[in-house]
Amino acid sequence: MHAATDSCGNPDSRPLGPLASISLVGRRTPSRYTGRDMTPEQAIQRARQGALEPVYLVLGDEARLRSDVVHAVREATLRGSVPGLNEDQLTAGEDTVEKALGAARTLPMMGPRRFVLIRSVERWETPTTASKKTSASDKAPLEQLSRYVASPTPTTTLVLVASKLDGRRKLVTVGKSAGWLVACETLSRRALPGWIENAAASRSNKLAPGVADLIAELAGPELSAVADAVERVCLYAGAGAEVTEDDVAQCITRVRTSTVWELVSAVGRRDVGAALATLDDVYDPQDRGLKLVGVLAWSARQLLKFESATRAGLNPAQAAQRAGAPPFKARELQDQVSALPRAVLERWLETLAEVDLALKGGSRRPPRAVMEHAVIELCGGARPSRTPRGRLTRP
Repeated sequence: MHAATDSCGNPDSRPLGPLASISLVGRRTPSRYTGRDMTPEQAIQRARQGALEPVYLVLGDEARLRSDVVHAVREATLRGSVPGLNEDQLTAGEDTVEKALGAARTLPMMGPRRFVLIRSVERWETPTTASKKTSASDKAPLEQLSRYVASPTPTTTLVLVASKLDGRRKLVTVGKSAGWLVACETLSRRALPGWIENAAASRSNKLAPGVADLIAELAGPELSAVADAVERVCLYAGAGAEVTEDDVAQCITRVRTSTVWELVSAVGRRDVGAALATLDDVYDPQDRGLKLVGVLAWSARQLLKFESATRAGLNPAQAAQRAGAPPFKARELQDQVSALPRAVLERWLETLAEVDLALKGGSRRPPRAVMEHAVIELCGGARPSRTPRGRLTRP
């Protein structure tokens, strides 16, 4: 018997995450495993209702979603059992498929069901040299699993976890047709704010307008990092309190959004001196300016949304709401948009994307120099070009 861990092998004692109450069907990255596959939300909801499948094939790149599904299914399966008595957790490549199937065929003791988890099933996708020598393809681990799932032990919940498997594999096609394949694909950028709002709500916290999008910009796209950021800002704000941009500044960026707007304003006025002075106040050498770039990109997107809303005929207060900003910011956003044409804001986003690449290793220049050069270029209204080494240069 093995101690309970999450799908990554870490101790798992956390409460069920926000997936149980969020519906993102159709808003995540399109699944590679199309068919009757379940979403993570559906798998978790059904498990909480006691509607357990004998087999789950949990597939996808998003580790947090895989972990949430495994946690929910394990909790539902072992409800009413003696802890540790009806559970086996194995890892493909370290444990044999024969050992895994032996555990799956074992009857439960002093409880209604057994829980058997096999992690990293993709390691069994390529047969080992030993497997090839033993002869037939029917000895391959995935083929043996395919035979088991055709007639699984009714008192066992077998959970197979993998980041990726060939969609043509019999195990995958059977999982799709039977409806126990759970596709855990990465959430799209558009879906992240909704996930963040639900994660905060599960902690009894509400997010101020625009905060979910700001956290998505700074901590995404991996849900593990996003969930950590949500936990930190909610703990900082306090139980039941509203999470504001200032809370995000204190816990995630160490950059106050009001100061960032000062930088945006100085750049909009083409005031190089004021912009560099503000940069000096907000630049953090510990993260090489990456968080600042994220906040600047979020600010530019908010201005673009506000500009689009006003062009559509909305008044400033309505446009601010559409842009994810509180109504009292309407005047400030209107002033910024009046000084910054849409084409300039779009160039800012392109420039900031290049700066992000440079700060992540695309340039040999010191990060501080990259940021200063970018601010000067933005003030000049010219779009920086890049050398073959990714260094920002004036056109």
